Amino acid sequence: MTEFLQQLVNGITGGCVYALIALGYTMVYGILRLINFAHGDISDPGRALAVLVLSMLGCGLVGLLIERLAYKPVRRSSRLAALITAIGISLLLENGGVLLFGADPKFFPQIIPAHNLALGAGVTISNQQVIILVVSLGLMLALRWIVMSTRVGKAMRAVSHSHVAAALMGISVDRIITFTFVLGSMLAAAAGVLVALQNPKIEPYMGIMPGLKAFVAAVLGGIGNIPGAVLGGLVMGIVEVMVVGYLSPTYRDAIAFVLLIVILLVRPAGILGKATAEKV
Repeated sequence: MTEFLQQLVNGITGGCVYALIALGYTMVYGILRLINFAHGDISDPGRALAVLVLSMLGCGLVGLLIERLAYKPVRRSSRLAALITAIGISLLLENGGVLLFGADPKFFPQIIPAHNLALGAGVTISNQQVIILVVSLGLMLALRWIVMSTRVGKAMRAVSHSHVAAALMGISVDRIITFTFVLGSMLAAAAGVLVALQNPKIEPYMGIMPGLKAFVAAVLGGIGNIPGAVLGGLVMGIVEVMVVGYLSPTYRDAIAFVLLIVILLVRPAGILGKATAEKV
């Protein structure tokens, strides 16, 4: 039981990071019906609060530029064109990072040195994990407040429901879409910094696998559904840690795609998603 509880703590911590990245995927999809495959690459991390804030601001600016320069010109094109654009931006960010910084991993001192705290029954949690949980929860609550209690959040929900109806109500659809990209990129940046707390090593391709797993988490919870993204992230983190702890680390990355196949076969709309009919 002690080992199970320990793995559960570790899984929830990792799942919070996946949830932050998945929220960006699900918000963009909810408004544009676009899978932003460049989103995971934005999450690559750049002391403590200053690093978090600066990284979020910097990646928010990157998200703004990507939306304006890459996605906006193809917004009225086919979904295939937008998808190819997203893949192209992802490759550009990855290989641009190699060109600018080199392919070798870069190491730096830990922002916050780690030490363990006892929870009882032989279960421990590190101070870094506590920070990840607190910051993740704070950002999720802040996002919920923005979406549910502010004018821009109401506009986001309106645009998600119908671009045309939102425009007729006087909402600037372009501004809302841009705001959504910036907000999602900032959450991805926060996730990158939280990853760097426990793994003080950065390299251009480190965002690929977390990004893919976060995408699976978004689909698992119901892509386009914000609570679903959080739930999917937590499920992904817990299942991944349990597989590593009880089976083999070899299956750590494979389990994400097993979950994706299972959810597409059993419940394609996701755990909290709703199936919708599309006109053809």
